[in-house]
Amino acid sequence: MAIKVAIKPLNRLSHKILETNQSEVKEFLLLGFQNLQIINILVFILFLVIYVLTLVGNLLIIMLVAKVQSLNTPMYFFLTQLSLSDILLTTNITPNMLHVTIKKGSTISVTGCIAQFYFYGVSATSECLLLTAMSYDRYLAICRPLHYSSIMSLRLRLQLVLCSWTLALLVTLFLVFLIRNLKFCGPHIIDHYFCDLAPLLELSCSEHTMVELADLILAVPFALAPFFFILFTYVSIFITIFGISSNIGKQKAFSTCSSHLIVVCTYYGTLITVYMAPSKGQSLNINKVISLLYTMGTPALNPIIYSLRNQDIRTALVKYISS
Repeated sequence: MAIKVAIKPLNRLSHKILETNQSEVKEFLLLGFQNLQIINILVFILFLVIYVLTLVGNLLIIMLVAKVQSLNTPMYFFLTQLSLSDILLTTNITPNMLHVTIKKGSTISVTGCIAQFYFYGVSATSECLLLTAMSYDRYLAICRPLHYSSIMSLRLRLQLVLCSWTLALLVTLFLVFLIRNLKFCGPHIIDHYFCDLAPLLELSCSEHTMVELADLILAVPFALAPFFFILFTYVSIFITIFGISSNIGKQKAFSTCSSHLIVVCTYYGTLITVYMAPSKGQSLNINKVISLLYTMGTPALNPIIYSLRNQDIRTALVKYISS
């Protein structure tokens, strides 16, 4: 009897120690691209080149808009903010991804992982809102040209940008606050190259229904609503363009919004593919490749799209180089 009484406290103690050990996961292991280990040097070089070109392209747009007087317009002002968002997105993810690639897997602290997700969420949310502001700008320029200057004032531009960044920071902070209260007991392996929400929740040993519900609810006003607003503005824009009698007028009107339209299609196309396409039946490698299109492809393509399809940017670049 005495032995049984002694064993019970011992079992309770061992169970408590086991729970403590399980709840003390301090870091995660990011696997990256395990199937590409044979050519990981080539993959590393490719990612590094894309990252450098992305930084150069977006910084160049910001510099041109700041230096060239002809680009001092609302459209290019919003474009500089979009470039800042792209720089934040790719700088938050790519350097650590390069480290994971060259090391064939690398650890990241739980705090560092949550911080990476925070800045990822901020850049994603801000990009949705900034693209919405840009679509409103194009709507005013084409559908209400006589009132464009009076409506799209410097004050409104600053308010739209400030609201976009502030909402992105606060909304993602709320989601991160919920994630921070989760417990991570193990396993500690993330078969991805960055800390996205789904892998984090999979590793949590506590109830995370509230986080999933909050993410779903927040996606409506900050992802779906901007998308449908952009659709509405472009329907109005196309109706107005088709109502223009001259072909030259139609081409000129369409050229002012074609770059933004391509960026919107690229951004939301990859976003919908990553988060709304069913992942069942898809391999993890396919999901990683799709995520690459969003985290690296979009930030790299945006400055290329605007520089190739925008005469003002090309002219300003030539003038700046020749001066």
